[in-house]
Amino acid sequence: MKVLVSDNISNDGVDILKNAGLEVDVKTGMTKDELKACIAEYNGIVIRSATKLTADVIDVASNLKVIGRAGSGLDNVDKAAASKKGIVVMNTPGGNTITTAEHTIAMLFALARNIPQACSSMKSEKWEKKKFMGVELFNKTLGIIGLGNIGKEVAKRAIGLQMQILAYDPFMNEESAKEMGVELVSIDKLLKKSDFVTLHTSLTPETKKLINKDTISKMKEGVRILNCARGGIVSEDDLFEAIKSEKVAGAALDVFEKEPPDEFSLISHDKLICTPHLGASTREAQENVAIAVAEQVVDYLVHGTIRNAVNFPSIPADQAKKLKPYTELAERMGSFASQIFEGPVEEINIEFRGEAADVNEEPVKISLLKGFLATILEETVNFVNAPFIAKERGIDVGITKGEATDDYHTMLSVKIKSEGKELKLSGTLMSKKDPRIIMINNFHIEIIPDGLMLYISNIDRPGVIGNIGMILGDNDINISRMHFGRETEGGDALSVVSVDGELSNEIFERLKALPNILNVKRVSI
Repeated sequence: MKVLVSDNISNDGVDILKNAGLEVDVKTGMTKDELKACIAEYNGIVIRSATKLTADVIDVASNLKVIGRAGSGLDNVDKAAASKKGIVVMNTPGGNTITTAEHTIAMLFALARNIPQACSSMKSEKWEKKKFMGVELFNKTLGIIGLGNIGKEVAKRAIGLQMQILAYDPFMNEESAKEMGVELVSIDKLLKKSDFVTLHTSLTPETKKLINKDTISKMKEGVRILNCARGGIVSEDDLFEAIKSEKVAGAALDVFEKEPPDEFSLISHDKLICTPHLGASTREAQENVAIAVAEQVVDYLVHGTIRNAVNFPSIPADQAKKLKPYTELAERMGSFASQIFEGPVEEINIEFRGEAADVNEEPVKISLLKGFLATILEETVNFVNAPFIAKERGIDVGITKGEATDDYHTMLSVKIKSEGKELKLSGTLMSKKDPRIIMINNFHIEIIPDGLMLYISNIDRPGVIGNIGMILGDNDINISRMHFGRETEGGDALSVVSVDGELSNEIFERLKALPNILNVKRVSI
């Protein structure tokens, strides 16, 4: 078995691979063409963030069995392409948690006290004491968007600084937040009340450019913004304008829309503190993740054991053929549900009917939870820890079984409950392998849960579909599929439109403003 290490990792990790009897080549700094030319030789590849495993690279990786990411983020891996080829994608969730949280706190201090600017001034042989007046962190309000592993560690440290902590996380319940000493609030209240806003969420269609001119307008005058999570969550153009207008007193960025950046207007501003994606860059963290990913790759290539996979559950070999379609259906249903449901979740119940009642329900349950939670916790949720994260967040998970329905020989249903809200989805397998969502609440509808979709609640009136198509067509966005359902003629209706390409916020807002449209959500699977 041969393993390629294409990014710099600790020698301890390389030694673990070699000591397990694997043939290891360390080739860092390769171009894309160089990688494509050699990757077919290897059964495993170990990467960090520099190597880009895009679909065309994966396509020529004819012998590749496993991709191991020394770290948590997987923006540089086409997970769908890897899954289609049966390549296991593993990461090392938690290995960077402490170091990224510490970096955020370091940036918080630097932002509050203008430390980088003052240091630069003194190195220029100046003494500008009055120019760099700062603010205290004591008793200030810190708004944390995303209470995953890193967000929680930031909260712990900020509480130690005697800051008041507000948090927004749609999957966290109030009781769990209170135990941490955090007040769980709506995102609008967080933006309105916070002196500092820090981001700790994955980059998804819903969080892309979450911080933009509209959300910034809801913030306090003189707010300070930090992003040590993912580039793209902050609109850099809108942040630049807000800093110039002094609406934002300063910002600290460790991540950028393009890395390395090729535009430096924002970066050059003296109210912007920046670092070149150093959140995970400590000796301890890099050694930890190198050792962890090497051990995981060895476990899989030598022993056949999957750990911390983001795209494959652990399934006994004799059950894999039967279970795989159900785990895929469940994961897609969970992902779809989480993107259309609003509010903290208290209960998830999964019902197996017909032939589905005869499969091993545990991998299916875990797949659904992984799909549901990964929407905003993508980098820390996998098929091993999903049940533990659900429990930690106070989500009760139940399973029931029933007979087949008249219309479908096999069916999975999931019912999601929070205080005063409920969502039910049902799904089935076409030709015993192709996932379909066949019901959403009372709407009978057949959806192929794949790609980018618009989930539209509307009133059943003439012209709704035409208006949607016109806006998309005017913006050169192709519609690949359309699915419709309604309760009664002229009543509430549901439209799910699959599109090719990205939707700008401007197009999204135009769709929401159309006559007879009640709500529009992006869903990406």
